[in-house]
Amino acid sequence: MALIQLKNIHKAYELGKTTVTALRGVDLEVQGGEFTVVMGPSGSGKTTLLNIIGLLDRASSGSYRLEGEEVGDRDFNDLAELRNRKIGFIFQSFNLIPVLNVLENIEFPCLIAGESKRTLRERAERVAADVGLSQFLHHRPDELSGGQRQRVAIARALVTQPQLVLADEPTANLDSATSEQILDLMEELNRTRHVTFLFSTHDPRVMRRARRVVRIADGVLVDGTAEARHETRMLEMA
Repeated sequence: MALIQLKNIHKAYELGKTTVTALRGVDLEVQGGEFTVVMGPSGSGKTTLLNIIGLLDRASSGSYRLEGEEVGDRDFNDLAELRNRKIGFIFQSFNLIPVLNVLENIEFPCLIAGESKRTLRERAERVAADVGLSQFLHHRPDELSGGQRQRVAIARALVTQPQLVLADEPTANLDSATSEQILDLMEELNRTRHVTFLFSTHDPRVMRRARRVVRIADGVLVDGTAEARHETRMLEMA
């Protein structure tokens, strides 16, 4: 059974008297354990697609099954609970809370869900160790480098033990060497913990690492075609 099953997903936004169509009949399946990139130019629909997969937005029509369960018709309270339990997010701007230290930032999504801090602390420390942050638990974000802040964001995404992590341009604000280190870390987590990673990116370094590239243009998906495979080979040669 696929982790994600999207069938005939459409998404349109009403902007005043104008209707803007972002997605046009998208079909997509993602299996557990994938390390997949969604690529496309600005305005192609990739952010909308990730927002729907991440339960941050709803499709206008179509079916979305997460672990075989239809979620597209859930109310927003149910979606928030599912999102917190099943999906982790990594953002290009890190989105850390500046007044909290590293450990508190990692724990934050679990505390929002009502988990006891006593039971959470050991797991948060273990996840921090997994991403190389054990020496920085009591540092605040402004005391960390960009790469360290992104490691905090990765740990925060993993502490809820999600089946899926969505990463939106996770290397956009990092230099080349730090980007490679972050990608090494995510590949290792994918391999050892079998965490499914779905990226939205323009970064060739990320696309070179992907085991699958999904291309989107004008709200239409191109998945597994000769064109997508050719783009991946060209990136590998770059």
